[in-house]
Amino acid sequence: MSIQNAQTVTVFAPHPDDETLGCGGTLLALRARGVELTWVIATDMDPAMYSPERVERREREIAACAAALDATVVRLGFTSARLDQVPTSSLVRAVADVVGSLRPDTVLTPFRGDAHSDHAALGDAVLAATKPMRAPSVRRVWAYEVPSETEIGWREPSGFRPNAFVDISEMLPRKLDLLDVWGEEIGEFPHPRSREAVEAWARVRGTTTGCRAAEAFMVVRERVNFEES
Repeated sequence: MSIQNAQTVTVFAPHPDDETLGCGGTLLALRARGVELTWVIATDMDPAMYSPERVERREREIAACAAALDATVVRLGFTSARLDQVPTSSLVRAVADVVGSLRPDTVLTPFRGDAHSDHAALGDAVLAATKPMRAPSVRRVWAYEVPSETEIGWREPSGFRPNAFVDISEMLPRKLDLLDVWGEEIGEFPHPRSREAVEAWARVRGTTTGCRAAEAFMVVRERVNFEES
């Protein structure tokens, strides 16, 4: 049993666009195999900080990305850049409710060591909510990396040390096109979230594992059942 045999995948994103940047190629590949995909967005824009036009544009971006991924969207409704102010029990409960309802076999999560506090808070909540005793359906939990957050994260002393790689050679052009959905969130090179940088990083990760392009993950937990393999 490995990720290409997954049947139900839930990806948690602190902010919409993190999933595209971190594991968009993997999500596209899984969906192409008929995997049931749910995209859980933890935070929304604070209307006190953004114009109505910007908030509306973000909703259109989410809808466009969901259509491209053919994913079901779940919104947790917390406020962006304030997840670290949410009581841990409340955040864990929100994540656990989603996992308990969906019963995915695979969960993709942001790395708990990321620089952004929203990433760290959500990463910790996902790990707590997917303990085997709480979420027996979950066979694997993988953490993905997000450009500009993971490589400069300081919260995890050992840093992001990938030990699983997904070949996205065929999906890389589609992932790069999907970046265009996110408008101003995607910068000009050498911004780490530029189209060129994302492609370059996929090429580097590919050379690490012997393919033309890849996305990297840290395996948090993986359960193998030989009787079903």
